[in-house]
Amino acid sequence: MALGLVVIYALSPLRANVLNNAYGGNYDPNYFFLGQLRSVVLSLIVFFLAFKVIPIKTVQKFAKPLLIVALSLSVLLWILAKSGSSLAKCELGECRWFNLGGFSFQPAEILKIAIVIYLADFFTRKKKEGAIGDLKEFWLPLLFISGLSLLLVVVAQGDLGTGVALVAIVFGMLLISGVPMKQYLIFLVATVVVAVGLVATSAHRMKRVDAWIATLTGSESSDSTYHIDNAMLAIGTGGFTGVGIGNSVQATGYLPESINDSVFAVMGETFGFVGLFVIIFIFGAMLTHMLKVAEHTEDSENRLLVVGVFSWTLAQVVVNIAAMTGLVPVTGITLPLLSYGGTSMLFISFAIGLVLQLSCYTSREGTKHEDTSSRRRVGGPHHTRGRRSS
Repeated sequence: MALGLVVIYALSPLRANVLNNAYGGNYDPNYFFLGQLRSVVLSLIVFFLAFKVIPIKTVQKFAKPLLIVALSLSVLLWILAKSGSSLAKCELGECRWFNLGGFSFQPAEILKIAIVIYLADFFTRKKKEGAIGDLKEFWLPLLFISGLSLLLVVVAQGDLGTGVALVAIVFGMLLISGVPMKQYLIFLVATVVVAVGLVATSAHRMKRVDAWIATLTGSESSDSTYHIDNAMLAIGTGGFTGVGIGNSVQATGYLPESINDSVFAVMGETFGFVGLFVIIFIFGAMLTHMLKVAEHTEDSENRLLVVGVFSWTLAQVVVNIAAMTGLVPVTGITLPLLSYGGTSMLFISFAIGLVLQLSCYTSREGTKHEDTSSRRRVGGPHHTRGRRSS
């Protein structure tokens, strides 16, 4: 967060200047920095609440209501967008935000954390009932929830990036749910087929695929390859140690979404190979710790929740970095905790806070079938023999 704040501070005047000159805006040079600072402060508060104040069982108790609220907000946004209401904020033809005066938020981000919490509860209940893998009791509800979520996000909002994160969450949690591997692989193949169909039937997405193929084959640059060409140019310009803070050329208007989806490329230009290595190392350390927490968490529902947050974070990190380096087609997905944007940072901070809360109550040598929820409290870890804070 601190690193992202430094970069946004340097990019804020450049971004404001681009929007003022190109679109006739009236942005203050510090507009985006102050917005990011506000997001960081709120996210740290939310993180602390999830880490130390709100008991995990209280959060899990509202699994179903939270999912209903998240889905309802997505439906409401679609209705408002179709009716042309000013309450729906649209950019580049896609309506993904609620516009509430000077405040906007993206319901898809709420849906991510809601899906994680709900599926952790759902998989745990079905395992206790012995219904894991059952068509009526397990697969139909899962397919309905997953399908509806993807419909509202990918089709209604045109947000393929969030769709990728949701799919990663479902498959990551499903992998440790106890479902038979044969069923898991069938579901995986079916999902891939549907994904290919959604891409093939969308002119906008096929254009991105064509641009990606053109980049891989070294074809001549065109309007379709503009984004990835400038992203890779930014990273290449950074060299080994970067051009330094405030010296980015690509952020002056050449690279689209320089403070959002493309912030990794701008960081490559600013900090060079060394800086990008440090960023990837930090993400790797955080993700490795999440896996360690999951490994030593005895309660099944808590372990599923941690894996859900891990899958969500991993998907966004990998897809964003891969898109900026030409390994996959450009997809609109933010880099967690670094990209500009309040809703994304807010909810992933809350999710990471829950993981850290659980990390205080993990066991190095736990009993597999022991339910420790009865003695888990938020006030602080119970330092007993065999227990540690991972």
